Amino acid sequence: MKGVVTKSTGSWYTVFTDEGTSIDCRLKGKFRIKGIKSTNPVAVGDYVKFEYEEGKETGVINKIFDRKNYIIRKSVKLSKQTHIIAANIDIAFLLVTIDNPPTFTGFIDRFLATAEAYNIPVVLLFNKLDIYSDDELEKLAMLDAIYTDIGYKCIAISATKNIGIDEVKALMKNKTTMFSGHSGVGKSTLINAIEPSLNLKTKEVSKQHKQGMHTTTFAEMFQLSFGGFIIDTPGIKGFGVVDFEPHQITDYFPEFFKLKSKCKFNNCLHINEPKCAIKEAVENGEIAYSRYNSYLQMVEGDEEHYRTDIYG
Repeated sequence: MKGVVTKSTGSWYTVFTDEGTSIDCRLKGKFRIKGIKSTNPVAVGDYVKFEYEEGKETGVINKIFDRKNYIIRKSVKLSKQTHIIAANIDIAFLLVTIDNPPTFTGFIDRFLATAEAYNIPVVLLFNKLDIYSDDELEKLAMLDAIYTDIGYKCIAISATKNIGIDEVKALMKNKTTMFSGHSGVGKSTLINAIEPSLNLKTKEVSKQHKQGMHTTTFAEMFQLSFGGFIIDTPGIKGFGVVDFEPHQITDYFPEFFKLKSKCKFNNCLHINEPKCAIKEAVENGEIAYSRYNSYLQMVEGDEEHYRTDIYG
């Protein structure tokens, strides 16, 4: 039997079969994927092969089919291991809020670089459009300009006021998509606006700490009535990038990649080297300083202190 994993709770996996039914499955013994030290060998979005357990209504996964891509980050508690958030994604939507809670450019850029590395298209959704002050709307416009210029699609939305929802739905039709972002940015609220029948639980953002409270504890995939699937993921505070060598990072910043051949040195790290095309572009305002700052922190391997100001 074949199917796609729609929920993972650590030891049990819900598999949506080719026949349109769901079955709870477990892994047979120790299951490790070659080359990936992951806390979760099977992820939501994985296509798997399984067999029914004799005399039971549960199954055992005995094969994971090759992934076309996956989104991965460092495990929070186990620094040497990684956590695969989801696999086989057509589009990853990153929800960004200017405030309540704030989303920093360092977080956005780490997510985007990881998605570039694993060949996942990203759309940025600037949520909570209806509650922002003029200053906050100005910040949103600046961020929109930065990422649109690079080539990322950006959509300003309000999940509660139904602003921009149709445009998002059009992109999702007949695709496997994923919503990600900090706790409290409105992922569950947005999914409810897109597919009201799902009626996912939502919670208010803490006014004191400006952080969301977790409503999603495990990644879960839902079938959409208009075609396709949506993967809802737990809110994430930080995004630890995985196994990037310093000289590779330029390749995951599209606007850097376009210019790096113009640097004087082939092995230029764009930090202290003379005649660096990327540093010149930053000085000329052609590359946003916030992006360059994110790049530097990734090269230095700084996982803890990247929460820079929203402009960098």
